[in-house]
Amino acid sequence: MRVNEEIRVREARVIDSNGEQLGVLPVREGIRLAMEQNLDLVEVAPQVKPPVCRVMDYGKYKYEQSKKQKDARKKQRVITVKEVKMRPRIDVHDFQVKVRNAKRFLASGDKVKVTLMFRGREIAHASLGQELCMKFYRELEEIAVMEKVPKVEGRNMIMVLAPRSQEQVKGD
Repeated sequence: MRVNEEIRVREARVIDSNGEQLGVLPVREGIRLAMEQNLDLVEVAPQVKPPVCRVMDYGKYKYEQSKKQKDARKKQRVITVKEVKMRPRIDVHDFQVKVRNAKRFLASGDKVKVTLMFRGREIAHASLGQELCMKFYRELEEIAVMEKVPKVEGRNMIMVLAPRSQEQVKGD
């Protein structure tokens, strides 16, 4: 944003500190009006013809903008992808441990990548792996949504689950 003497146009539409339009004035006149009120003339819309300038306290405006950006950054949630690895011949108890871990990850708002690792000739029975992945999903169906269906990639079968949003939980 350009302020006071940095404004490079001759005339601009000037808006005073109360939000009232003063009309199209020479920039020098707008700066003079702003200085009388101990404020700055700030170019807020340089792309329009004539550009729009506003009389305001630029320091206060910059401070408020930085405060808004900080608040927006605080509210952002970084979603990480947690991975749960297992084998096609996993034991029942081990399977339940993996489901419990995935529930914990989903509850904290993270996505879960389920990797089913095949060894040797196990890859010939990909359908068993598909069934295991679907069983895993059915265990987490009320809190997770399948983002990526189980698919064989090399010697692994990969499925991605994401946490259900509150609207999806209520809508079911």
